[in-house]
Amino acid sequence: VWREPITISYRGYTIFSMPPASSGGVTMAEILNIVEGFAPLPPFGSTALLHREAEAMRRAFTDRNTQLGDPAFVKMPLDRLLSKSYASTLRGQIGATASKTTAFDAAIRTGASTTHYSVIDADGNAVSVTTTLNNSYGSAVTVSGAGFLLNDEMDDFATAPGKPNMYGLVQGEANAVVPGKRMLSAMTPSIVLDAAGKLYMVVGTPGGPRIITMVYHVISNVLDHRMSLADAIAAPRMHHQALPDQISVERGGFAPATLDSLRALGHKVVEGGRGGDVEAIVRRGSGWQGVSDPRSGGGGSGY
Repeated sequence: VWREPITISYRGYTIFSMPPASSGGVTMAEILNIVEGFAPLPPFGSTALLHREAEAMRRAFTDRNTQLGDPAFVKMPLDRLLSKSYASTLRGQIGATASKTTAFDAAIRTGASTTHYSVIDADGNAVSVTTTLNNSYGSAVTVSGAGFLLNDEMDDFATAPGKPNMYGLVQGEANAVVPGKRMLSAMTPSIVLDAAGKLYMVVGTPGGPRIITMVYHVISNVLDHRMSLADAIAAPRMHHQALPDQISVERGGFAPATLDSLRALGHKVVEGGRGGDVEAIVRRGSGWQGVSDPRSGGGGSGY
């Protein structure tokens, strides 16, 4: 199956990412489009920034959970979802305090059996690849004589629309199970070009639905907060996926006073473990710098 990537502009850069049946590219693009309109962007780690990011994520994931699915089965308003005018409308809904989605609550997990790698060759060709079994050991079924496991991606469907899957995602009929249909994943392998159209960055990660916000954070940290790639990947992360209605943060990543300020705005804040395994490459001068997430056991190599 060949599909054209999702393409958006962000602060003069061009970003390519994965189209449906992955939800990653569209959802991340919505977040970026909303955040782009906040000028100047509040400082990294501040209550103001985390509040705006959480509300942008809430709205993008609401669209993801209700409108995205396999393009062979679902007609999606992608032009509208990816438009700057729609992002402006959503941004205008963000006030000084937390919005509300619903009282539904559930645990959020990160994927245990997803792999990402980013590659650039000597000719400047780039690839960003994410592949997954979904849950640990997938379906636990091994192909006889072949030595590999089959995935359990059926859980990425809305097997019961309105009910949470293993990642706490609550989805609708657009992602319901249909014979021959592809399930909605969160994989977000992405490639970034600079204003001159030259390759600038390749990035991706495992992590369940948090993949989307992890890739967003790395791109924003580099382009908005002018971090080095190593700092952008190591920086603490937050996540909001509309349902459950909570901001999930890495334990110890943000100042306690900042988290208390978010709670004072009406957000439910839940601290948890560190997740993800971002693998990224960025252009530095005439060469390339590859960085692997210190949270996991990946690595970078050059030949």
